[in-house]
Amino acid sequence: MAILDLRACTLGHEHVAHAHTHHQLILATCGVTELEIEGAGDRVTGARGCLIPCSYHHEYEGDGLNRTLVLDVALDDLEPLRDADAMQRLFERPQFFTVPTRLNQLAATLMAQLEQFPALHSEIAALLLRALYLHLDLRLEQGPAIAGNGHPPLRVTSERIDLGRLNTWIDRHLADDIRVEELAGLCALSPGHFHARFRETFGTTPLAYVQRRRLEHARTLVRHSNLSLGHIASLVGFRDQGSFSRAYRRHFDVTPSAVRRTRTAI
Repeated sequence: MAILDLRACTLGHEHVAHAHTHHQLILATCGVTELEIEGAGDRVTGARGCLIPCSYHHEYEGDGLNRTLVLDVALDDLEPLRDADAMQRLFERPQFFTVPTRLNQLAATLMAQLEQFPALHSEIAALLLRALYLHLDLRLEQGPAIAGNGHPPLRVTSERIDLGRLNTWIDRHLADDIRVEELAGLCALSPGHFHARFRETFGTTPLAYVQRRRLEHARTLVRHSNLSLGHIASLVGFRDQGSFSRAYRRHFDVTPSAVRRTRTAI
């Protein structure tokens, strides 16, 4: 990996869950991406960014309309930089943070420069990282770890999540974008509290649960209907057949087309 590997991209509707061996900074100039880090969730927008230390499991799903800056920082790549120790502390723990207006404007300018001069990505990345260090609120370095809503983590109490009601709503909206805020609203909980309660109760995150339910419905259609795979993908909320097939294979360890071939052979 090159030092401070920066790229501009659009994060699509595909649900992605992973961890990696480098730190990551994510900023957006427009659009929305739902992101969870070890069960704490928030939305990455022009006003909210996040820092993901290496090895932290995270999952995300974009709206397909965002413009996002993703900065990958290999563990040893901060050492040559000015204020390396201070910038390393930015990645001591996962953080969602408020993006100051000036930083958002700078990110938009740097994104344009990056797209025009991609060979300068390391230099542009170094400038962005230093700007983040200089502009972020002191809470980022000195305050307690924060939940996705920007406040200290809420203590999970005894509110009951009605999974039956959630399942009914999810099943009716499989073809639509499903946001954690909507699910939390059905339970009369804040998004941050809902995340914590859901994971504690069911052992998974809301985004992962919705993805699993999409794929379970898809498996029934793949096995027992004659609908095309592209049509099935759209019915369960995938933007295209390719992203659907990749998600299906990750979940079931077989592609939907292979299932169809087996069914035909039988």
